Amino acid sequence: MTNGRLLLLDSASLYFRAFFGVPDSVKAPDGTPVNAVRGLLDMIARLVTDRRPTRLVACWDDDWRPAFRVEAIPSYKAHRVAQPVPGGADVEEVPDLLTPQVPVIVEVLEAFGIARVGAPGFEADDVIGTLVAREKARPAGERAAVDVVTGDRDLFQLVDDDAHVRVLYTVRGIKDLEVVDAARLAERYAVASGQAYADMAVLRGDPSDGLPGVPGIGEKTAATLVHRYGSLEGILAARDAGDPGLTATQRRRLTEAADYLAVAPRVVQVAPDAPVGDVPDALPRVAADPERLVALAERWGLASSVKRVVDALASAD
Repeated sequence: MTNGRLLLLDSASLYFRAFFGVPDSVKAPDGTPVNAVRGLLDMIARLVTDRRPTRLVACWDDDWRPAFRVEAIPSYKAHRVAQPVPGGADVEEVPDLLTPQVPVIVEVLEAFGIARVGAPGFEADDVIGTLVAREKARPAGERAAVDVVTGDRDLFQLVDDDAHVRVLYTVRGIKDLEVVDAARLAERYAVASGQAYADMAVLRGDPSDGLPGVPGIGEKTAATLVHRYGSLEGILAARDAGDPGLTATQRRRLTEAADYLAVAPRVVQVAPDAPVGDVPDALPRVAADPERLVALAERWGLASSVKRVVDALASAD
């Protein structure tokens, strides 16, 4: 039995998807594009209507390229750096028409009273991982079911059927979300759990994040090895023991990648203990600041999308 439903939004993933999914001809009265804002609000309205959460958090990237990950693997997201900042947070490459929309998203979420949470030095993935870990630590009768909404496969590692944690993957858009649970992981990736997915991802790598993986070991081989040996730790133990289940080539590749394999799990795995404070995450039924919300809707031409969210919140069970 669960106690309500907690909806965790991978905010940047969703507003990037909204930006590219909604034409930039959608503009405010002054001509400023607001396609990402409108798209994200429409996503939230749809999610609240369809998924009926009792709690909602928009998780934020306070640092999109954390130092601890870059120190471990310097290529981590390096291809997305628009401007290096020595000793500080590098500037991410973001479409020019999206950049001014992000502060508007922040203001509108605040006016609604929707919790928006980040953590210094950590990504939204880590905020999500931390909130999931906290929920799982609650007594069973107090624990909510958790839906993580994202377009990022990295978060598949959080899937846990026993704790009622699943991912709603936006591969086909918010109207047709792919529900990723243990059965889906087994069907699509031939791994049995979220942790097994993370181990497979370490071996496979991810060019979109600048993670090289183990050269010569692709997704299918990685999944096969994780299934055979139970975990990345088990695979490395088999490598070191000369286990005959590994071919000579696989053993050589795993040996040559030893330095990478020593640090990659820390990069791939989301943090379960990011410095996230107490989160007032109850789903608001009415706007926290209705006058400000009306003003923002008028200024940015968001009346229809704002109304959809207002109606969705008001009708929530």
